[in-house]
Amino acid sequence: MSYAVTLQDFPNLPADAKADAEKRFRRALEKALGEDVMPIFKAFSDASDAGPDTLSRDDLLLANRWPKAYDLAKTAGFRDLGTADEAYFELRTS
Repeated sequence: MSYAVTLQDFPNLPADAKADAEKRFRRALEKALGEDVMPIFKAFSDASDAGPDTLSRDDLLLANRWPKAYDLAKTAGFRDLGTADEAYFELRTS
């Protein structure tokens, strides 16, 4: 399943810097998770929405991989940009 990454809520950021940040985020996320980015993201979203009691053990194991991978990717994405308190990276299926 393909997906798109967009940097949200980072005011006054030039388009090329935004695109570079999104590429860095995606590369780091894929390095951490391989081809399982979307299944892991879905498992994490399901666990957040429905609660861990409704997921299988395998889905919980997948979901638990997301926070560390996202933090690593976020650090890579924000490298050289500085900070924006409310900025975040969003994933959407495409």
